[in-house]
Amino acid sequence: MAINKTALAKQFSEAIPHAKGFGMWLDDIGQGTAEMEMPYNEKFIGDPATGVIHGGAVFALLDGCCGAAVMSHPDQKGLTATIDLRVDYMRPATPGQNIRAKATCYNVTRNVAFVRAVALDDNDDKPVATAAGAFVTGA
Repeated sequence: MAINKTALAKQFSEAIPHAKGFGMWLDDIGQGTAEMEMPYNEKFIGDPATGVIHGGAVFALLDGCCGAAVMSHPDQKGLTATIDLRVDYMRPATPGQNIRAKATCYNVTRNVAFVRAVALDDNDDKPVATAAGAFVTGA
């Protein structure tokens, strides 16, 4: 019986408690790609003076989106876990705007999957953050 990796990745990403706590949802998933969104929420403000969302919330969104992209890759053999995720913050997210992440799993080896991602708000031409990571394959 064939496993529907897209359904598995969607189920996995929706079952993670911290993703639920952040209000994240999966917008789209393909063969090694994923898009997730996180609503603006005052609970996650990192700077009360400006209303900017904390970088840790952005990191969590990028990590979840990257994991979903790995899970949906045709060469992925099972569950996954983050080995390493580097996030470069480009600018503060715009207060009041949702943040969305787009991830692509571009290479899967026997033990490691490699992913790139970007986090955006409504100013699509200027990323909030970018990410590059390595994830376990077949965990």
